[in-house]
Amino acid sequence: MTYDRLVCANCAAPVSEGRCPVCRANRERMQQENFFAGLTPTTLIVLLAVLVAAVALLAHQTV
Repeated sequence: MTYDRLVCANCAAPVSEGRCPVCRANRERMQQENFFAGLTPTTLIVLLAVLVAAVALLAHQTV
């Protein structure tokens, strides 16, 4: 989940706006998480398709 869809329980504003210290801290924490946490499902499907195609190509070349 991305922080742009979250609503802060402290100030009731979107976390992406960073209106209060709680919003800013959570926004910073979520931006520092690992790379794969921010990927969309579409991007993950495309990466998986590229991986499968690469494995199939390598398997075909070794036969």
